[in-house]
Amino acid sequence: KGDDDEEKAEEDEETGAKKKKKKKKKGAAAAVEKKPTAHARRLKEHLDMVKAQEEEHRRAEEEADAEDDRLEEERLEKVRLEEERKQRRKEKEKERKERKKKEGTWLTKAEKEKRDRAQAALEAMKQQGIIVPEQLAASKPVDASKPAAKVRYGNRQRKKKPQQQQEEQIAEAMDDKSIGKDNEEHVAPSDSWELLDAPKEEVVADDWDASEPEEQVEKIEHETVMKEVIEDEEEEEEDDEEDEEESGDEEEESSEGSESESDEQGLSPRDRIEARQAHAEKNKDPNVLRAPILCVLGHVDTGKTTILDKLRRTNVQEGEAGGITQQIGATNVPIANIEKECEHLKIPPLKLPGMLIIDTPGHESFSNLRSRGSSLCDMAILVIDIMHGLEQQTIESINLLKKRRTPFIIALNKIDRLYEWKTMPKVPVEEVLKKQKKITRDEFDDRCKQALVQIAEQGLNAKLFYENPDEKTYISVVPVSGISGDGMADMLFLACSLSQKMLHNQLIYKNCLEAMVMEVKAIHGLGTTVDIILKNGQIREGDTVVLSGIEGAFSTTVRAVLTPHPMKEMRVKNNYIQHKVVQATQGIKICARDMEKTLAGMPVYVSKYPDECEVLIADANKALKEELKSIKLSPEGVYVQASTLGSLEALLQFLKDSKIKYSGVSIGPVHKKDIMKASVMLQHDKEFACLLAFDVKVERDAQETADSLGVRVFTADIIYHLFDQFMGYKAELLSRRKEENKNNAVFPCRLRILPTCIFNTRDPIVLGVTVINGVLKTGTPICVPSKEFVFLGVVTSLEINNKQIDKATTGQDVCIKIENVGGDAPKLYGRHFDENDVMVSRITRDSIDTLKEYFREDMTKSDWKLIVELKKLFEIM
Repeated sequence: KGDDDEEKAEEDEETGAKKKKKKKKKGAAAAVEKKPTAHARRLKEHLDMVKAQEEEHRRAEEEADAEDDRLEEERLEKVRLEEERKQRRKEKEKERKERKKKEGTWLTKAEKEKRDRAQAALEAMKQQGIIVPEQLAASKPVDASKPAAKVRYGNRQRKKKPQQQQEEQIAEAMDDKSIGKDNEEHVAPSDSWELLDAPKEEVVADDWDASEPEEQVEKIEHETVMKEVIEDEEEEEEDDEEDEEESGDEEEESSEGSESESDEQGLSPRDRIEARQAHAEKNKDPNVLRAPILCVLGHVDTGKTTILDKLRRTNVQEGEAGGITQQIGATNVPIANIEKECEHLKIPPLKLPGMLIIDTPGHESFSNLRSRGSSLCDMAILVIDIMHGLEQQTIESINLLKKRRTPFIIALNKIDRLYEWKTMPKVPVEEVLKKQKKITRDEFDDRCKQALVQIAEQGLNAKLFYENPDEKTYISVVPVSGISGDGMADMLFLACSLSQKMLHNQLIYKNCLEAMVMEVKAIHGLGTTVDIILKNGQIREGDTVVLSGIEGAFSTTVRAVLTPHPMKEMRVKNNYIQHKVVQATQGIKICARDMEKTLAGMPVYVSKYPDECEVLIADANKALKEELKSIKLSPEGVYVQASTLGSLEALLQFLKDSKIKYSGVSIGPVHKKDIMKASVMLQHDKEFACLLAFDVKVERDAQETADSLGVRVFTADIIYHLFDQFMGYKAELLSRRKEENKNNAVFPCRLRILPTCIFNTRDPIVLGVTVINGVLKTGTPICVPSKEFVFLGVVTSLEINNKQIDKATTGQDVCIKIENVGGDAPKLYGRHFDENDVMVSRITRDSIDTLKEYFREDMTKSDWKLIVELKKLFEIM
């Protein structure tokens, strides 16, 4: 037992020593782990910095959102207070009217004018020394026992009771008898018809001195009443002025119109329009500026919409099909938002009321919309991807701007994709570049220089905006990021300052309508509407506008004038604000009849008088002739339908380039009537019995009708997907027709017989030949021209090295089998032809037409030359 206890003690000591060693190892390992490497420290610092930046970015966005909410609440509070003020004023006005009506002192506008005319006539008679009824009333004796009578104005008198009226008539008759002679001496006849409404108090007192105090009393009372009337009139005038302000200065314009009406009455409609334009040009105020129109241009996927989304704090780009802009849009940017965005730059105050930014598509098919946008704008922003430099549509946009001599700045976008870029949206971009790492600055310098060289190749001088010595000689380049917001404030301020400095005369507001139709689109609940860029002047609800349509110019009346909320995109469906009148510069949407006829890209005219419509329609038709050349319908062709006219024009341009005819066009959802129009092609050409629907909804009854009639409907939200669908359908149709007509198609060939390769001389003839030129296929009819065009039969098989093939081309040696078809006698090698004869394919007029229509892609230039030779040989016309 003692030995066992000793062994156990030894084992316990060994296990304790092992545990101590393990603890020492763990402690050493922990000490090693506690000492981080330099790379780990840098990585941790970088992660902490990124986390801090994200937190700062999130906090800045939350502050901005909170500020937006506060501004929106203030705006709503102002609107509520304004509505309450208007309501109080209306109630006060209503109470005042009721009070005056009860007192009998309320006068209408016509009664006021009548009173003023009578007052003027009385004053004129007083100046001429004529005694008027008012003076005669002053000389009438006053009975002290009776209260003074209330002075009355105008022709409003109390209705008297029959008994009281009878007593007064008797008293007046007695007075007339006693003082009839005196009245004849003192009362002068009145020539003014306005005096007939005055009260007839023609009694003259005998004692003028005795009536003097009473006269003074009546005079004082008369003056007090007159003061009350004048005060009431002043209140009415103030209310009228407030009503004028509410109605949007309608009275001012009506007064201006009434002043100019006398000048315009004797003028013809043409002279009248020109006189208004000259008057507006003459009365321009240099201190009143309109908002400049900026157009954003560039290649597809350079970040144009993303830049505007960052400015608007919206997400339009992700909501678009394929993330690609396919419609032209506009955004009203108030000056308050611009100043808020640029507050960290400490910019001087701007005189501009805001900015209107037009976003254009970058896809190659939408050149019409880029052209339209550049023609509308005062200044442009050309967006270039710093990673790719100048691309195809970027160069096209530069040429558009050079052609129209439009000033522009360049936004070098996507700088956040540079290696290890640190975002600082609330810092000027020049300082942001200085704070980047050297490797980041070097990459930026290299890519920026490449872009500047490419711009110079297009004949333009460009420099970074903070290095630009002369803004008129060099185009300013602003590095920006539409994702992080770096450089956005610099770009906005540069665009505003250049517009204010270089385009001051162009931006002076002119009260003469300048507007252009930007887009025509169908909106659920509103019908077909027209998006208009209002550059100068104003448009009112109820105006008669003249627009250009596909069938000619027409006039219509504006039912509603709508605008999107500030900082909201017009092409995105949202709640619109309705106005009675809108003043430039604005992107507006108008609702009226016959809007589906409107042609985008054409000017808008407003007719002030009915006889001006004809003149303006003639002007619109004149401007329409050139535009209509691009839309020419064919008797046969596909039916095209799109959501907007701009998209429709892009589709038609593609079809025109692809040499595809179109027989009808329309805008809006696809209905049954559209399918019926497209089904007409089933009687002419089934290839064109299809409907291309871009970005529109196909109604259920329309789809059922199309399925029953056999009309193919192609729909897509992305324009080139629609192209691919139709081209696939066309290829499928072509292959089907090739299969149907392959027996009628005879490809040209010329063959030489190989004398050593004659395997069978009688039907079927099997021999070896060399293809001199052309294409030899199975099914080709063969004849010998040198033997009076003797017909040998049809090639039913071709072999090379004992392998079956479908065709043989120029230079190949093949073995062919010719079988006799029809009821002709079989031909024999050596009797009807031999190795010295050249064999050719027997072509006809029908076979040539089939080749042209269905197999043109399979033919080469040399094949067509052989066709020409064989036509002469066979004497085919």
